[in-house]
Amino acid sequence: MSTTSTLADWMAGIQKRTEAALAAALPAPTISPQRLHEAMRYAVLGGGKRVRPLLAHAAGELVGGTPEDVDRVACAVELIHAYSLVHDDMPCMDDDVLRRGKPTVHVEYDEASALLVGDALQTLAFQVLAEKPIGQSAPVQLEMLTQLALASGSRGMAGGQAIDLAAVGRKLGREELEFMHIHKTGALIRAAVLLGARTGSMPDEAALARLDRYAKIVGLLFQVVDDILDAEADTATLGKTAGKDADHDKPTYVSLLGLTEARRLAEEMLAEARVALADFGPRALRLEQLADYVAHRAF
Repeated sequence: MSTTSTLADWMAGIQKRTEAALAAALPAPTISPQRLHEAMRYAVLGGGKRVRPLLAHAAGELVGGTPEDVDRVACAVELIHAYSLVHDDMPCMDDDVLRRGKPTVHVEYDEASALLVGDALQTLAFQVLAEKPIGQSAPVQLEMLTQLALASGSRGMAGGQAIDLAAVGRKLGREELEFMHIHKTGALIRAAVLLGARTGSMPDEAALARLDRYAKIVGLLFQVVDDILDAEADTATLGKTAGKDADHDKPTYVSLLGLTEARRLAEEMLAEARVALADFGPRALRLEQLADYVAHRAF
């Protein structure tokens, strides 16, 4: 997609193609077991900013990956993200009733269905990434599968959620808070960038390290802004229950630093993300714009 289009137009185009790719990847609601497939589609389609697919496509454009290959990366990462939200909202986790402006899956269906939806979305993500050739070679595709598995499991997102649950009611230092969010939020954002960067001409080790640095910063930046919005915005704006972190006595960047310092930290992280991309020049335009979008989003 042309870099001459505005960011808003580019994002809208990627979001539209991601929605279509996800709709095609998900089993039709007419296929048995129909209720499970209907609930999977309910959990994934028609909502969300698609930040991870946007990052995957921006990284894919940097290396000349085909949009079709990046679509599969974007779908795989977004399916993992959607499954995590379904499980995160369940009564045994955050016990939330609203997600993306509509009832959460366990409310709309039931808890057993929500559990199965998450399980099925997770396995579908790996099917999407593995079922056809992608990238430059089979070994590269195998690396992509490994990267997504690590980002999703106990050393990534699931591990971060475990740390988060154990931290309720405790006061964490900034280093502990960052460690938690590098795993819980940052691991999948990092995977989106690095998987997208493997769909085209493989960057050298130094370039991959710079992209990795960018992705780690943006992952933390996303969480800092999320904490700020949770403290400031209302439920109607967020599309999910506002203030739930404070209600659950969870450690956040706002509870640790205060709103003013949290905002300052977000701007510092944005500057660091730009530095990480500097050597790529104009090819990294979309990645740079997305960092700015993450830093200044309103919901």
